[in-house]
Amino acid sequence: MLELLRQPWPWYTSGAAIAFIMVLLLIFGKSFGFSSNLRTLCTLAGAGKRHQFFDFDWKTQKWNLLFLLGAVLGGVIAATLLKSEIPMALSQSTIDDLAKLNIIFDGQLNPSQLFGYELISSSKGIVILLAGGALVGFGSRYAGGCTSGHAISGLSNLQLPSLLAVIGFFTGGLVMTHFLLPLIF
Repeated sequence: MLELLRQPWPWYTSGAAIAFIMVLLLIFGKSFGFSSNLRTLCTLAGAGKRHQFFDFDWKTQKWNLLFLLGAVLGGVIAATLLKSEIPMALSQSTIDDLAKLNIIFDGQLNPSQLFGYELISSSKGIVILLAGGALVGFGSRYAGGCTSGHAISGLSNLQLPSLLAVIGFFTGGLVMTHFLLPLIF
């Protein structure tokens, strides 16, 4: 069974799983979004006493906190028990495209050049993490939700603001990849 779980799955597996989760959420009148968990955690920590935004009944979001816990546990299980020692297969054209961005493909899902301990323990890495976290936090609050909330829930509910947000997310991603990333690395 572990060998089956360690293998790459077809792309449509995740699509079917996301569709199934979305149907369940629609049936129960819920909306998917991950960034709302930060608001809930801040409320649990007592931020509602200092700011009205955090003053709400966090118990209505228990299901989303369980989803967050499941995502973290799933990541830990995938990174430890289901980790494959076989290098990731990547097409030569993608490796060449990465090289044009000065990213060296090392066979891992996340290149150590961008996600390794050496980078995140350096002052440059810490600045990148802090700035990136602040921008993502501000952006998700300013856009009224995160990429998963808008792209999965918002688009499936045919919400125009979500479509505009997703267009902005993709535009920002393209600008980051092609213009800013080469400057940073």
